[in-house]
Amino acid sequence: MKDTPLSNCERDFLLKAIEEKKRLDGRQTYDYRKIKISFGTDYGCCFVDLGQTRVMAQVSCELVAPKENRPNEGIMFFNIELSPMASPGFEQGRQSELSVKLNRQLERCLRNSKCIDTESLCVVSGEKVWQIRVDVHTLNNDGNLMDAASIAAITALCHFRRPDVSTQGQEVTVYSPEERDPIPLSIYHMPISVSFAFFQQGTYLLVDPCEREERVMDGLLVIAMNKHREICSIQSSGGIMLLKEQVMRCSKIAGVKVSEITELISEALLNDRKARKAGGKCGFAESMPQDRITALKKDETPVEMTDVTETANGIIQKGEAAPQTVPSPVVPVPGVGQVGQGLQNSWGLEEDDEDDYEEEKNDNSGDEQVEEVTKMDVGEGGG
Repeated sequence: MKDTPLSNCERDFLLKAIEEKKRLDGRQTYDYRKIKISFGTDYGCCFVDLGQTRVMAQVSCELVAPKENRPNEGIMFFNIELSPMASPGFEQGRQSELSVKLNRQLERCLRNSKCIDTESLCVVSGEKVWQIRVDVHTLNNDGNLMDAASIAAITALCHFRRPDVSTQGQEVTVYSPEERDPIPLSIYHMPISVSFAFFQQGTYLLVDPCEREERVMDGLLVIAMNKHREICSIQSSGGIMLLKEQVMRCSKIAGVKVSEITELISEALLNDRKARKAGGKCGFAESMPQDRITALKKDETPVEMTDVTETANGIIQKGEAAPQTVPSPVVPVPGVGQVGQGLQNSWGLEEDDEDDYEEEKNDNSGDEQVEEVTKMDVGEGGG
C-alpha cells in the first residue's frame, strides 16, 4: 500500500509557509522536536520519541565464530524494521528502498565510526566472539526516522549489559545475571545523526523535518557527529548541489544539537541507573500505578460507625440464609433443549392476541361452512 499523495494545495501551502520561515508545529527553523527517552525492563531496550515519531531499539548478543580476516574482533549487526503499524506505506516482510538506506546510514554512523571497542568482545581468539545485534523497530512515523533510530541505537548500546564469561583452556562458561553481574560494552564516543532538509534547490533550510515537510523537500543532508565535533559520516541525497558554506553551516548547527542530545542521553542513563540501584520501578512497571486501576482520582466514601453490632448481626444472618435454588434445564426429549419447567405463558398481551386469533379462526371456519352449504343448495337447484 502506498502513502496518500500530497495535493497541490497542501504542497503550495507548505512551501509558502517555509518561505515565510513558519512551520506547521510552530517551531523555528533550527528547532528540534521534543525528545523523550525511556527504557524497558531488560537491559538494552530503549524507546525514543521524537515528536510523534517513535522507535524502539533492542540489543541482544550471542557467541559466534569470528570472521576469518578479523579473528580477534567481535561482530556488530544492525537491522531496521519498518512496520506497517508505523505507516500504511510500509509493507511487511519486504525491504524497501527507505529501509536499505536507513540501514546503511546506521551502520556507517555506528559501526564504521568505531564507537564500540570490538576487540573487547573477543572471548577465545579465532573461535568465540560476541556478536552484538541491534534491532530498531519503527512504531510510528512522523518524519526524520534516521535521527530517532541513531539516538535509540546508541542509547540502547550504552544501556546494554552482556553476560560475564570465563575460559579454561578451550572451555567457555557463560554466567547468568544471578551468578555474576553483567558487563557493559566499551563505548568510545556516541555518534548522533542530525538531518537537514533543503527546499527550492537549497534556498531554504530546516532542521528535523516532519513527515509532510519530507514530502516537499528537494534534498536531505545527514551529518553524524559526536560531542567532540568529530564528523563520523555525512551523506547527501536528493540530487541537489550544495555549496561549501552551506555544509559548514550545517556542521556547526549539528555540533550544537549533538551536544544537547548527548547530555540528554547521559542524564536519562544516570536516572535509570539510580532507579535500578534503589530498587525502584523501571521500564514498563513504572507506568503501572498500584493504587489506581482506571480512575486518576480516588473518591473516599465516608463510613458511618454507629450501630456496628446490629449491622454485623444483619450481615451474619444474611450469610446464614439458605441460597436460592435455580431450576435446572428440563430436557423432555433427547436432542431438544428447554429452559424452565414448561409453565404456561403469563404475558397478557400475547394471550389476548392468541384469543383474538382463535375467535377469528372460528369465524372464518363458520363462513366457510355457510359457503359450502350455499354451493350445495345451488347445485341441487340447478339439477
